[in-house]
Amino acid sequence: MPFYIVNRNEQSNGDHEVHERNNCTYLPATHNQVDLGWHADCRGAVAEAKKYYRQSNGCFWCCNACHTS
Repeated sequence: MPFYIVNRNEQSNGDHEVHERNNCTYLPATHNQVDLGWHADCRGAVAEAKKYYRQSNGCFWCCNACHTS
């Protein structure tokens, strides 16, 4: 089961990106990461991220199944 984080900094469109911590080359700096914990898939991680940031989205590169345009 992968461990996920969400970026504290929002993207230009307002999204806070969710990343798979051990499987992404586009992670934010450590001090900008909020730990979301272990999840079976990105859907659970994005749901958890929305508890912190209403506008959360999966990373295009590591959470593509949860990425929306």
